[in-house]
Amino acid sequence: MFTIDKYVVAESLDQAYELNQNRRNVIIGGMLWLKMGRKKIGTAIDLSNLNLNTIEEDDDSFKIGAMCTLRDVENHLGLNSYFNNLLSKSVEHIVGVQMRNLATIGGSIYSRFGFSDILTALLSLDSYVELHKGGIVPLKKFVDMPYDNDILVRIIIKKDGRSSCYKSHRMSSSDFPVLACAVSNKGNEWYASVGARPGKAVLKQFTLSEKPSNEEIDKAAQDITKLMTFGTNMRGSTRYRRLLADVLIKRNIEEIIGGNHAD
Repeated sequence: MFTIDKYVVAESLDQAYELNQNRRNVIIGGMLWLKMGRKKIGTAIDLSNLNLNTIEEDDDSFKIGAMCTLRDVENHLGLNSYFNNLLSKSVEHIVGVQMRNLATIGGSIYSRFGFSDILTALLSLDSYVELHKGGIVPLKKFVDMPYDNDILVRIIIKKDGRSSCYKSHRMSSSDFPVLACAVSNKGNEWYASVGARPGKAVLKQFTLSEKPSNEEIDKAAQDITKLMTFGTNMRGSTRYRRLLADVLIKRNIEEIIGGNHAD
Protein backbone atom coordinates (compact mmCIF):
# COMPACT_ATOMS: atom_id res chain seq x y z
CA MET A 1 0.00 0.00 0.00
CA PHE A 2 1.18 3.55 -0.71
CA THR A 3 0.41 6.86 0.94
CA ILE A 4 -0.16 10.24 -0.75
CA ASP A 5 0.44 13.62 0.89
CA LYS A 6 -1.11 15.67 -1.94
CA TYR A 7 -3.17 14.94 -5.04
CA VAL A 8 -3.11 17.25 -8.10
CA VAL A 9 -5.13 16.98 -11.30
CA ALA A 10 -2.71 18.59 -13.75
CA GLU A 11 -4.08 21.45 -15.85
CA SER A 12 -1.29 21.21 -18.42
CA LEU A 13 1.64 19.02 -19.39
CA ASP A 14 4.00 21.82 -18.33
CA GLN A 15 2.52 21.81 -14.85
CA ALA A 16 2.71 18.01 -14.66
CA TYR A 17 6.32 18.08 -15.85
CA GLU A 18 7.36 20.66 -13.26
CA LEU A 19 5.71 18.71 -10.45
CA ASN A 20 7.33 15.50 -11.65
CA GLN A 21 10.84 16.90 -11.22
CA ASN A 22 10.53 16.30 -7.47
CA ARG A 23 11.73 12.76 -6.73
CA ARG A 24 8.94 12.22 -4.20
CA ASN A 25 6.21 13.01 -6.74
CA VAL A 26 4.68 10.41 -9.04
CA ILE A 27 2.63 10.37 -12.26
CA ILE A 28 -0.35 8.08 -11.66
CA GLY A 29 -2.09 6.01 -14.29
CA GLY A 30 -4.00 2.85 -13.48
CA MET A 31 -1.92 2.49 -10.26
CA LEU A 32 -1.92 -1.30 -10.58
CA TRP A 33 1.78 -1.73 -9.83
CA LEU A 34 2.06 1.35 -7.64
CA LYS A 35 -0.37 -0.05 -5.10
CA MET A 36 1.77 -3.16 -4.68
CA GLY A 37 4.64 -1.14 -3.21
CA ARG A 38 5.11 0.77 0.04
CA LYS A 39 6.01 4.12 -1.45
CA LYS A 40 5.34 7.39 0.37
CA ILE A 41 4.29 9.82 -2.38
CA GLY A 42 4.63 13.55 -1.98
CA THR A 43 2.32 14.63 -4.80
CA ALA A 44 0.30 12.26 -6.99
CA ILE A 45 0.03 13.82 -10.45
CA ASP A 46 -3.14 12.93 -12.37
CA LEU A 47 -3.07 13.41 -16.17
CA SER A 48 -6.71 12.44 -16.73
CA ASN A 49 -7.84 15.98 -17.70
CA LEU A 50 -5.24 16.42 -20.47
CA ASN A 51 -7.12 14.58 -23.25
CA LEU A 52 -4.56 11.79 -23.42
CA ASN A 53 -7.19 9.02 -23.52
CA THR A 54 -7.86 8.99 -27.27
CA ILE A 55 -6.55 6.96 -30.20
CA GLU A 56 -6.18 9.09 -33.33
CA GLU A 57 -5.67 7.77 -36.85
CA ASP A 58 -4.55 9.66 -39.94
CA ASP A 59 -3.07 8.66 -43.30
CA ASP A 60 0.40 8.13 -41.86
CA SER A 61 0.04 6.79 -38.33
CA PHE A 62 -1.90 5.89 -35.21
CA LYS A 63 -1.39 8.06 -32.13
CA ILE A 64 -2.30 6.46 -28.81
CA GLY A 65 -2.60 8.79 -25.82
CA ALA A 66 -0.71 7.73 -22.71
CA MET A 67 -3.91 7.51 -20.62
CA CYS A 68 -5.56 5.04 -23.00
CA THR A 69 -6.08 1.71 -21.30
CA LEU A 70 -4.91 -1.61 -22.64
CA ARG A 71 -8.59 -2.41 -23.15
CA ASP A 72 -8.93 0.66 -25.40
CA VAL A 73 -6.07 -0.66 -27.52
CA GLU A 74 -7.50 -4.17 -27.50
CA ASN A 75 -10.88 -3.01 -28.85
CA HIS A 76 -9.79 -0.38 -31.38
CA LEU A 77 -11.05 -1.41 -34.80
CA GLY A 78 -8.50 0.60 -36.76
CA LEU A 79 -5.49 -0.81 -34.90
CA ASN A 80 -6.83 -4.36 -35.12
CA SER A 81 -7.57 -4.10 -38.81
CA TYR A 82 -4.30 -2.49 -39.88
CA PHE A 83 -1.95 -4.62 -37.78
CA ASN A 84 -3.75 -7.97 -38.10
CA ASN A 85 -4.88 -7.96 -34.45
CA LEU A 86 -1.25 -7.84 -33.28
CA LEU A 87 -1.91 -5.52 -30.35
CA SER A 88 -5.17 -7.12 -29.26
CA LYS A 89 -3.49 -10.54 -29.27
CA SER A 90 -0.59 -9.19 -27.24
CA VAL A 91 -2.83 -8.00 -24.38
CA GLU A 92 -5.64 -10.57 -24.38
CA HIS A 93 -3.96 -12.77 -21.74
CA ILE A 94 -3.06 -9.94 -19.35
CA VAL A 95 -4.93 -11.10 -16.22
CA GLY A 96 -8.49 -10.12 -17.18
CA VAL A 97 -10.74 -7.44 -18.64
CA GLN A 98 -10.99 -5.63 -15.30
CA MET A 99 -7.24 -5.13 -15.15
CA ARG A 100 -6.98 -4.15 -18.81
CA ASN A 101 -9.65 -1.52 -18.17
CA LEU A 102 -7.32 0.08 -15.61
CA ALA A 103 -3.79 -0.41 -16.91
CA THR A 104 -2.66 2.49 -19.12
CA ILE A 105 -0.44 2.08 -22.14
CA GLY A 106 1.65 5.05 -20.99
CA GLY A 107 2.46 3.35 -17.71
CA SER A 108 3.13 0.03 -19.42
CA ILE A 109 5.54 1.45 -22.00
CA TYR A 110 7.26 4.00 -19.75
CA SER A 111 8.00 1.30 -17.16
CA ARG A 112 9.58 -1.01 -19.76
CA PHE A 113 8.76 -4.09 -17.73
CA GLY A 114 10.67 -7.23 -18.67
CA PHE A 115 7.44 -9.22 -18.85
CA SER A 116 5.55 -6.67 -20.98
CA ASP A 117 3.54 -8.18 -23.84
CA ILE A 118 2.52 -4.80 -25.27
CA LEU A 119 6.12 -3.53 -25.34
CA THR A 120 7.18 -6.68 -27.20
CA ALA A 121 4.44 -6.20 -29.80
CA LEU A 122 5.01 -2.46 -30.32
CA LEU A 123 8.75 -2.95 -30.68
CA SER A 124 8.19 -5.08 -33.78
CA LEU A 125 6.40 -2.18 -35.49
CA ASP A 126 7.69 1.22 -36.62
CA SER A 127 6.82 2.71 -33.22
CA TYR A 128 7.82 5.90 -31.41
CA VAL A 129 7.19 7.54 -28.06
CA GLU A 130 6.45 11.23 -27.71
CA LEU A 131 8.01 12.71 -24.59
CA HIS A 132 6.98 16.13 -23.30
CA LYS A 133 10.53 17.52 -23.23
CA GLY A 134 12.45 14.81 -25.08
CA GLY A 135 10.31 14.95 -28.23
CA ILE A 136 9.67 11.98 -30.49
CA VAL A 137 12.02 9.05 -29.90
CA PRO A 138 12.05 5.66 -31.68
CA LEU A 139 10.76 2.98 -29.32
CA LYS A 140 13.79 0.78 -30.02
CA LYS A 141 15.97 3.61 -28.66
CA PHE A 142 13.62 4.48 -25.77
CA VAL A 143 13.73 0.90 -24.48
CA ASP A 144 17.40 1.31 -23.61
CA MET A 145 17.25 4.89 -22.32
CA PRO A 146 17.70 5.48 -18.56
CA TYR A 147 14.62 6.35 -16.52
CA ASP A 148 14.14 10.09 -15.99
CA ASN A 149 11.42 12.54 -14.97
CA ASP A 150 10.08 13.30 -18.44
CA ILE A 151 6.44 12.54 -19.26
CA LEU A 152 5.38 10.05 -21.91
CA VAL A 153 2.58 11.77 -23.83
CA ARG A 154 1.63 9.28 -26.52
CA ILE A 155 2.71 6.28 -28.59
CA ILE A 156 3.00 6.75 -32.36
CA ILE A 157 2.84 3.79 -34.74
CA LYS A 158 3.64 4.46 -38.39
CA LYS A 159 1.53 2.91 -41.11
CA ASP A 160 4.31 1.44 -43.19
CA GLY A 161 2.40 -1.53 -44.57
CA ARG A 162 4.21 -4.25 -42.68
CA SER A 163 2.60 -7.58 -41.80
CA SER A 164 2.84 -8.77 -38.22
CA CYS A 165 2.14 -11.67 -35.85
CA TYR A 166 2.33 -12.19 -32.09
CA LYS A 167 2.67 -15.32 -29.96
CA SER A 168 3.54 -16.02 -26.35
CA HIS A 169 3.97 -19.05 -24.12
CA ARG A 170 2.45 -19.10 -20.63
CA MET A 171 2.13 -21.61 -17.85
CA SER A 172 -1.54 -20.61 -17.59
CA SER A 173 -3.73 -18.32 -19.66
CA SER A 174 -3.59 -15.23 -17.45
CA ASP A 175 -0.08 -15.69 -16.03
CA PHE A 176 2.98 -13.64 -16.99
CA PRO A 177 4.55 -14.91 -20.22
CA VAL A 178 7.41 -17.39 -20.03
CA LEU A 179 8.41 -15.87 -23.36
CA ALA A 180 6.78 -13.33 -25.69
CA CYS A 181 7.53 -12.94 -29.39
CA ALA A 182 6.38 -10.59 -32.14
CA VAL A 183 7.54 -10.73 -35.76
CA SER A 184 6.83 -8.24 -38.53
CA ASN A 185 7.71 -8.08 -42.20
CA LYS A 186 7.99 -5.47 -44.92
CA GLY A 187 9.29 -6.76 -48.25
CA ASN A 188 12.41 -8.82 -47.59
CA GLU A 189 13.05 -7.07 -44.27
CA TRP A 190 11.96 -8.88 -41.11
CA TYR A 191 11.90 -7.81 -37.48
CA ALA A 192 11.78 -10.11 -34.45
CA SER A 193 11.00 -8.77 -30.99
CA VAL A 194 11.43 -11.12 -28.03
CA GLY A 195 10.38 -10.23 -24.49
CA ALA A 196 10.09 -11.90 -21.07
CA ARG A 197 13.60 -13.32 -21.63
CA PRO A 198 13.03 -12.59 -18.61
CA GLY A 199 14.51 -9.17 -19.45
CA LYS A 200 12.73 -6.45 -21.40
CA ALA A 201 12.08 -6.97 -25.09
CA VAL A 202 14.87 -6.73 -27.64
CA LEU A 203 14.56 -6.25 -31.40
CA LYS A 204 16.60 -7.91 -34.14
CA GLN A 205 16.35 -7.29 -37.88
CA PHE A 206 17.00 -9.91 -40.55
CA THR A 207 16.25 -10.70 -44.19
CA LEU A 208 14.58 -13.59 -45.98
CA SER A 209 14.08 -14.31 -49.66
CA GLU A 210 10.69 -13.66 -51.23
CA LYS A 211 9.62 -17.30 -50.85
CA PRO A 212 11.89 -18.71 -48.13
CA SER A 213 12.29 -22.45 -47.69
CA ASN A 214 11.78 -24.18 -44.37
CA GLU A 215 15.53 -24.51 -44.08
CA GLU A 216 16.01 -20.75 -44.59
CA ILE A 217 13.39 -19.97 -41.95
CA ASP A 218 14.97 -22.44 -39.51
CA LYS A 219 18.41 -20.90 -39.98
CA ALA A 220 17.10 -17.36 -39.58
CA ALA A 221 15.36 -18.23 -36.30
CA GLN A 222 18.48 -19.97 -34.98
CA ASP A 223 20.71 -17.04 -35.96
CA ILE A 224 18.40 -14.53 -34.28
CA THR A 225 18.19 -16.45 -31.00
CA LYS A 226 22.00 -16.72 -30.91
CA LEU A 227 22.13 -12.90 -30.86
CA MET A 228 19.82 -12.69 -27.83
CA THR A 229 20.50 -13.31 -24.17
CA PHE A 230 18.11 -15.31 -22.00
CA GLY A 231 17.91 -15.88 -18.28
CA THR A 232 16.45 -18.22 -15.71
CA ASN A 233 13.69 -17.54 -13.20
CA MET A 234 10.79 -19.42 -11.61
CA ARG A 235 8.98 -19.70 -14.97
CA GLY A 236 11.73 -21.15 -17.08
CA SER A 237 15.42 -21.75 -17.66
CA THR A 238 17.79 -20.04 -20.06
CA ARG A 239 17.87 -23.11 -22.33
CA TYR A 240 14.08 -23.47 -22.29
CA ARG A 241 13.57 -19.83 -23.25
CA ARG A 242 16.07 -20.06 -26.10
CA LEU A 243 14.23 -23.10 -27.48
CA LEU A 244 10.89 -21.31 -27.12
CA ALA A 245 12.23 -18.23 -28.92
CA ASP A 246 13.38 -20.37 -31.84
CA VAL A 247 9.94 -22.03 -32.10
CA LEU A 248 7.87 -18.85 -31.70
CA ILE A 249 9.92 -16.88 -34.21
CA LYS A 250 9.47 -19.66 -36.79
CA ARG A 251 5.74 -19.94 -36.13
CA ASN A 252 5.27 -16.19 -36.48
CA ILE A 253 7.21 -16.14 -39.75
CA GLU A 254 5.23 -19.06 -41.14
CA GLU A 255 1.91 -17.46 -40.18
CA ILE A 256 2.86 -14.16 -41.82
CA ILE A 257 3.99 -15.92 -45.01
CA GLY A 258 0.80 -18.01 -45.05
CA GLY A 259 -1.35 -14.92 -44.58
CA ASN A 260 0.45 -13.02 -47.32
CA HIS A 261 0.06 -15.93 -49.72
CA ALA A 262 -3.62 -16.12 -48.87
CA ASP A 263 -4.03 -12.50 -49.89
